[in-house]
Amino acid sequence: MPPLDGPAPASASPWPAEDWRRELARAVTDLEELLSLVALSADRVDAIRETDFALRAPRPYIARMRLGDPDDPLLRQVLPSAQESASVGGYGMDPLRESSAVVDAGLLRKYQGRVLLIAAGACAVNCRYCFRRHFPYTEHRQDSNFPALEAIRGDSTIREVILSGGDPLMLKDSHFAALVRRIGEIDHVRRVRIHTRLPVVIPQRVTAALIDVLASLRQQVVIVLHFNHGNELDRDCIRALAALGRFTLLNQSVLLRGVNDDADALVELSERLFAAGILPYYLHMPDAVAGTAHFDVSEAEAKALHRRMAARLPGYLMPRLVRETPGKPAKEMLDSLSNFI
Repeated sequence: MPPLDGPAPASASPWPAEDWRRELARAVTDLEELLSLVALSADRVDAIRETDFALRAPRPYIARMRLGDPDDPLLRQVLPSAQESASVGGYGMDPLRESSAVVDAGLLRKYQGRVLLIAAGACAVNCRYCFRRHFPYTEHRQDSNFPALEAIRGDSTIREVILSGGDPLMLKDSHFAALVRRIGEIDHVRRVRIHTRLPVVIPQRVTAALIDVLASLRQQVVIVLHFNHGNELDRDCIRALAALGRFTLLNQSVLLRGVNDDADALVELSERLFAAGILPYYLHMPDAVAGTAHFDVSEAEAKALHRRMAARLPGYLMPRLVRETPGKPAKEMLDSLSNFI
């Protein structure tokens, strides 16, 4: 794993708004172009051109991939594989039964005191293991009035609003600002949590306007990033994270075969995350989504990896090994850290 060229300056300023929109517009959607950028021929990868879940990979993310390596852990996360077309028992379109958690268009309630708002129906990157790759986003689209907020306003038991999608930071700054400011007016909401991969794949999304909007909220702001491998953290990411440093930054990784199912990779990821100001939060078992079975890691393997991590890391760098099970009151913790810490 290559070292970074020294730390990013702590005072690094975010990017102008037009930079991330430009990178989003020039994201790679063509298989041949992606392979050309990483110096690979089609006969060296198990890739398909036609897929219901389109290829989409931003160029800043592609720039971190190793040239000529068909097993690069970043490439494997975005390259459409022929294995996605395999029909595997137990893998379905809605494995978490999110359709049963819908309380209003764009609003899901799985756990007590929290609701999840589908703020946007698209992402800057199409991760091949995505648990919402079959989600009916058109049925949950929010207009500029965000009608789902009325249900939140009317339920005083809701203490936390989780912005998800898609990726909530796909909203342009003005639209995002309108959303979070309206959430900020709801007295009983104590925290706003944002789940996003955009600062990972297009760090330029961290604009001054975004920082100002988040800083204006009276609620605590928690940002959950989605780094799966240490190679995803480059200097631009670290610059973006420095700009977000006034907020609580957590990381949620998915355990993926061929990407990070290795103790060395996971230990290095935790070390790099903490050095960049992010606390490792979850190491999530992959969800049983149709088209993703080739990423599966067994529970026994996952627990063994987690224990090898615990032997090498201090407790505060250990992400919780979890799985989401429909109908449970919370995520299920698979390995108790109290056994090791």
